[in-house]
Amino acid sequence: MAAAARLVILPFLAVLLAVASLSVAAQGAGADGAIPSFAQLEAAGAVIGEIRINAQNIFDLDDPKESAWFYRIANQLHIGTRPSVVRRALLFSSGERVSLQVIEETERVLRGYDYLYDVSIRPIAYRDGIVDIEVSTRDTWTLQPGASFSRGGGSNSSGISLTERNLFGTGVTLGYANTSNVDRSGTEFEIAHNQVFGGWTAFHLNWADYSDGSTQSISLVRPFYALDARWALGASAAQFDRIDSVYTNDAIVSQFRHRQKSGEAFGGWSAGLIEGWVQRYSVGVGYTEDLYANEPATTPPAQLPPDQTLAYPFIRYEVIEDRYVKVVNREKIGRPEFFAMGFNARAQLGRSSTSFGSTQDLWLYSGSVSKGFSSVGGGDLIAGASLSGQYGDGRGQRQFYGLKGQYYRPQGQRGLFYASAALDALRNPFPTDQLLLGGDNGLRGYPMRYQSGDNRALFTVEERLYTDWYIFQLIRVGGAVFFDVGRAWVGPYENLANPGWLRDVGFGLRLANDRSASGNVLHLDVAFPLNADPSIKQWQFVVKTYSSF
Repeated sequence: MAAAARLVILPFLAVLLAVASLSVAAQGAGADGAIPSFAQLEAAGAVIGEIRINAQNIFDLDDPKESAWFYRIANQLHIGTRPSVVRRALLFSSGERVSLQVIEETERVLRGYDYLYDVSIRPIAYRDGIVDIEVSTRDTWTLQPGASFSRGGGSNSSGISLTERNLFGTGVTLGYANTSNVDRSGTEFEIAHNQVFGGWTAFHLNWADYSDGSTQSISLVRPFYALDARWALGASAAQFDRIDSVYTNDAIVSQFRHRQKSGEAFGGWSAGLIEGWVQRYSVGVGYTEDLYANEPATTPPAQLPPDQTLAYPFIRYEVIEDRYVKVVNREKIGRPEFFAMGFNARAQLGRSSTSFGSTQDLWLYSGSVSKGFSSVGGGDLIAGASLSGQYGDGRGQRQFYGLKGQYYRPQGQRGLFYASAALDALRNPFPTDQLLLGGDNGLRGYPMRYQSGDNRALFTVEERLYTDWYIFQLIRVGGAVFFDVGRAWVGPYENLANPGWLRDVGFGLRLANDRSASGNVLHLDVAFPLNADPSIKQWQFVVKTYSSF
């Protein structure tokens, strides 16, 4: 194709393919009538022979619904994922015994790469105890030039960007963005790769220059990439310089300069997956320095947080239950998802010391736990809790506690009842620490950051609809009606004009572009506050992009 034609067509394709996205796939058929399933092959003690990689382009031109000229040109312009990239992500190899658990986990791993749309793993030949396996993948559209706009809580955010999430088919992410929101505007640059050195080591670099400061971060980590992974090693560093704000009643009441430097290095080990459970242990060192100062030409807070330097060794423990459930029409539209329904817990304990350069001797702790529960009627509840804080001189400070639950109950193939509850609390916070609640974080009928306090509660119920409308084989369509109720209370910046429980109702449209790698769902909502003060509009139009329904 001539260069001029490419220049004309490429922006047109990018606009259609980069509205929003999800990255999932339909699982391939296990076998034809002559070949046993993976479960049967495992029971028979079969050994893996040849592994064939079938890395396919974005559209299936043999499908009449995807054979038009538009799809053909998109395939021609797209540089496909290299088979070697897919092969390096497999958790099994030739000569190993077949394991259904490993096959299923490999599918979950591959589906986690946003440049892959479809994943299918199936046995294709079986003889003399040896099985040949085919791994088929289908790409997403990964070059994403475009413009973005969102509106929530009465405020707008916008940006332009150019991101390639699969550079030359290697899995490398390279991106640039120019963004603007209520807090700051600026430019961002990102480069990332999950297969540095030809293995599982992940590299990530981010640099940004904003109107009120800058941020930089870098990490090189070989994680526990699979349940049976035996070791992990990594290091990261970050710093930022920005203006932080204190809010009440949707207004900035004070601002101050916040500078932070942080870093971590760790090593971990595990005995692997044993009878459906994994235990992991890690040790490392961490460093955090927070500096605060008044900012000229702004209203300072009544009291600045104290400067703090923490240098500490730490230990970390994690336990995971291997229990994942494959579902459809939960947080995605018409696409398979894996819900982690097993028990999952993580705890970390560190000790900062003045002998290491810390400003005070403190115990630093954090932890989280989650568990899924399935009911006889088909509903799924996923519950979780988290905590973090510091303890020294006989008292705790900057303590955070959080509880969250999400309930999903399917109603036929196209409907779902969803409910969620979240409770958060701060204890002994720094003077400017806040929990915020408003149109930007769940209370859709109210301005952003409308209430603040040391306690926060938010409850949501939704009736969701997942249609089979698939526009141009690109955009899946869904919708929802919802009711939100929440409150943030107690604290120096509590909204005294409207301190009680806030409620709203509304309805919205969901648009998800299957074939783009951005992983977003566009939310278009109209919300009506039910107990607003006279300063609030009678309705709010909310435009947001999320990674889920």
